[in-house]
Amino acid sequence: MNDDITSSSANPQPTTPHRRRVRYSGKNPRRFEEKYKERDPQRYANTVAKVLASGKTPAGTHRPIMVSEILAALAPQPGELAVDCTLGYGGHAREILGRLQPGGRLLGLDADPMELPKTEARMRAAGFGPEMFTVIRSNFAGLPKALTESGIQNSEFRIGKADCILADLGVSSMQIDDPARGFSVKTDGPLDMRMNPQRGFPASALLARSSPEALARLLQENADEPRASELADPLAGKTFATTKALGAAIRATLPRLGKDDLDLTLRRVFQALRIAVNDEFSALDMLLRHLPSCLNPGGRVAILTFHSGEDRRVKKSFEAGLRDGLYADIAQEVIRPTPEERHDNPRSAPAKLRWARKID
Repeated sequence: MNDDITSSSANPQPTTPHRRRVRYSGKNPRRFEEKYKERDPQRYANTVAKVLASGKTPAGTHRPIMVSEILAALAPQPGELAVDCTLGYGGHAREILGRLQPGGRLLGLDADPMELPKTEARMRAAGFGPEMFTVIRSNFAGLPKALTESGIQNSEFRIGKADCILADLGVSSMQIDDPARGFSVKTDGPLDMRMNPQRGFPASALLARSSPEALARLLQENADEPRASELADPLAGKTFATTKALGAAIRATLPRLGKDDLDLTLRRVFQALRIAVNDEFSALDMLLRHLPSCLNPGGRVAILTFHSGEDRRVKKSFEAGLRDGLYADIAQEVIRPTPEERHDNPRSAPAKLRWARKID
């Protein structure tokens, strides 16, 4: 009995067991959840710099595209009101805000309830207070309502009118890289693709209820997929719970296709489903319809597109606005990223920029 008492007092048990810090496996992180260094850029600046130098985008971040070209098109001035219709990571917004001071304001819209609070927190930490930066969770189709309900007055004290409007129609890297969002086949995750996971139906449900005819049209109209008819029968009406499951089905359908062509097809199928799930073309059509009434006389708008269907809509709308006397000037040619930007940021390669200026 005495031996038991002595042993217990000599080797007391810790009240809280020691827990090792979670580390990623291997020399370099592979899973999104393990890329904690890249997701904490203030603490691991050297890691972020290495990723950027390699031409890649650090996990959990986004690199704004064609910043100088957008600033040239919008020409933001001190005291003006600007709107970023697709706030994303806030890269464009920060550059625009810097040129609106002193006295200017920016209204940032985004439909993503997961990323918007993070971006607002980053912007506040960078010194952009509520007196110059306002956030509203909204799809860009709701621009007129957001402008009016925000109560923000522009330089001429008009509510509901802006001097500069930007819409970047690309999917942010934060969304693409996160497997839980289901935007990419590169990493396995639920086949979702919703910009706002709290609304609508995921891509898996869309596929499950699609007929081969409807799916073939969707792939053709939303992604110009040349093998739309060949893919429709094996995919329509089927249940694919994950991105990898859908990717495997596409590969099995096209076994003789070369790797590069197969990768393009995979991206096009995912793009077509994403556009459909989020009703992106309808939202863009509504935005284009409302733009002239949301701009101050002489106001400027710039739209960054990543798909021929988007670019066609923007081009035709701007041309019609010029013809009807709504716009004083428009971009005569599409503006593309420089070779240097495409090299440094490969995700910028498909981007196309068009701009318009409202009549004075």
